[in-house]
Amino acid sequence: MLFNLLAESGSIAESGEEAAAETVTSVQGVLNRLADWGMTVGIKIVFALILCVIGFAVINMFVGWIKKINIKRGFDKTLGVTLRKVISVGLKILLIMALLGYVGIDISGVAALVTSLGVTIGLALQGALANVAGGVLIVTLRPFRLDDFIEAQGIKGTVEDIRLVYTYVRTMDNKVVALPNGTLANGTIINYSAKTSRRVDIRFNVSYDTDFKKAQEIVLDVAAKHKLIFNDPAPLCRIDAHNDSSIELFSTFWCKTEDYWTVYFDMFEQVKTAFDENGITIPFNQLDVHITGDKALIGNDKKD
Repeated sequence: MLFNLLAESGSIAESGEEAAAETVTSVQGVLNRLADWGMTVGIKIVFALILCVIGFAVINMFVGWIKKINIKRGFDKTLGVTLRKVISVGLKILLIMALLGYVGIDISGVAALVTSLGVTIGLALQGALANVAGGVLIVTLRPFRLDDFIEAQGIKGTVEDIRLVYTYVRTMDNKVVALPNGTLANGTIINYSAKTSRRVDIRFNVSYDTDFKKAQEIVLDVAAKHKLIFNDPAPLCRIDAHNDSSIELFSTFWCKTEDYWTVYFDMFEQVKTAFDENGITIPFNQLDVHITGDKALIGNDKKD
């Protein structure tokens, strides 16, 4: 009996030792596999990440170099910004795809995934794709450029940035408005900066009792003394309308595009001062009442 118990305990001990040995062997196998993976794929991943960081830095330097060349040679600013963005994004995508292939990831599967995602996103974003097409048209046809002052879709402002989906315009009160390129490309665009000179149109109203020829001479004299107004084309001041209580003088002055608002406000202020100095009256709405009987009633007859 005692002999049987000793034998059973010995066999249990032997089986425990065998299980422990198998556990150690399996752990060592896992560690060996991890070590092999680290020496092969792991090193590739680390090396790929390092190459990715270096590659992005080189691409950014390359794009910066292109920017300097564009500025030095006077390349179109709008087209240059767009091309640099396309080059930067395209090169970075190619670099990532190459590094994925180096690590061992099947690029064909990634390409198929990207294609399917592109189709899905394209169906969901048809309006955005129309904006992208509009952005391509704007960059290609260039109805306006960066820093141009434009009017479109009821918005007036300076073009700050042209991207594939939106064009960003800074209004005169320093608000930024994003205009969809699709609508912008298919609508009417007024470019106030396309030409180097602009005409300033102003209407002055003088009383019927005033010598209008003298008023014309005053307006033209003020314009002749203004340093920002061109002599050619010469300033113009003619009667434009006979209003109910005033004669309307239509005046035109030519100046540089960037001086438009300065000339506009200066002429209003300086002509008003000159009119006051020369006794030229600027009328306000008035009503002449003629009494033909013994008495006349003006206004509404009120009854208590």
